Amino acid sequence: MGFEGMKKLKPLLHLLLPLCVHWIAEEMTVSVLVDVTTGALCPGKTTCSEAIYINGVQQTVVGIFKMIVLPILGQLADEYGRKPLLILTVSTTIIPFGLLTINKSREMVYAYYILRTISYIISQGSIFCISVAYAADVVDVSSRAAVFSWITGLFSASHVLGNVLARFLPVGYIFQVSIGLLIFVPVYMTLFLEETVAPKTEVNQSSTLKSNTLKIVQERFNSMRYAANLVTTSPTLKCISLVSFFYELGMSGISGVLLYYLKSAFGFNKNQFSEILMMVGVGSIVSQIVVLPLINPLFGEKVILCMALLSSIAYAMLYGLAWAPWVPYLSASFGVIYILVKPATYAVISKAALSADQGKAQGFVAGIQSVASLLSPIVMSPLTSWFLSRDAPFNCKGFSILSASLCMVVSLCYASTLKVEAPRERTFDENGENIEAPLLT
Repeated sequence: MGFEGMKKLKPLLHLLLPLCVHWIAEEMTVSVLVDVTTGALCPGKTTCSEAIYINGVQQTVVGIFKMIVLPILGQLADEYGRKPLLILTVSTTIIPFGLLTINKSREMVYAYYILRTISYIISQGSIFCISVAYAADVVDVSSRAAVFSWITGLFSASHVLGNVLARFLPVGYIFQVSIGLLIFVPVYMTLFLEETVAPKTEVNQSSTLKSNTLKIVQERFNSMRYAANLVTTSPTLKCISLVSFFYELGMSGISGVLLYYLKSAFGFNKNQFSEILMMVGVGSIVSQIVVLPLINPLFGEKVILCMALLSSIAYAMLYGLAWAPWVPYLSASFGVIYILVKPATYAVISKAALSADQGKAQGFVAGIQSVASLLSPIVMSPLTSWFLSRDAPFNCKGFSILSASLCMVVSLCYASTLKVEAPRERTFDENGENIEAPLLT
């Protein structure tokens, strides 16, 4: 991407800086949470079925509500601006992590899971969707794939820094540091982030509460219907939705149980988790910030997407068949390639949608992904717990992960039929009103 690429990122500085801080703050708690939850719910044990099931229930509940919330947040970002929605979504993590700074008892861990579930419903996936829509407002179409790759690359870099902090900070200080960083993010965005969309203005201030409520419901319904039509009438968006659904169905199922599987099968702890996550993160930075911007003009998003999906299949199969403690490290190395699924997907969606529809398109596809994240734990949690127990029908502790790899195979099949096409121009939205244009160009 080079110097010219850095110039393209300049308008995004006040978006990317707080996002990186937010991702660092969240990531530094990931490897510690496994030990914290296991220690609180199953003291003295390495295998904790209760923790696995609670994570599965959390993932299911989040998936149910995200189906509705994610598309709505995408629509609101198009209509009322990116900035307020970003500030809202990045603020939701503060209170759940704040609880664990006070106490790590069984009761407090349950309270954390309840509030974290609400936080996930609002923020998981929506931060990326709204950020990508913000970037699409200020970056021309030809440069979007590279810029999206830089964004996901900075996401990986933030994960590396977060895991470095988790690796060397004492456990007692991790949540305190995380809280301080999380509070900094919405404050910074409030002060420095520029809006890129002209907010929708309300002309009738004298309406009753009932009429206003009905109007809001009608607007949401119309906007949701328009977003659904937008995706279903576009061959590109329809195909990428199917690719995203099956990929998320497999990958979310794996990520939900992976650390508990490694802890039970190989006795991994915070340090091993951090090492694996750091190894993947460092390679992902290079692949997203350097490799993808270089190869995208040569091969296009479709080839990169198929290559990344093939790598995700290898990743899942190696984890599922892991026969020694070093195999998970080998499997994790494929994350350097499969991480490109996200920026390639964002780029395909962005190319197939108009500027005024970026939030709707990204949010609707993210809503489809949330359906997958709802379904996967229903199977993955009990299946993982069963094969980690003494009652397993045969000796294959990673059988559930092997099963999840089949979803990525289906995703690859759909990706091979993908055709990236430009959207049709439109002048009016679903209500016949003029569409709002971005303020920054």
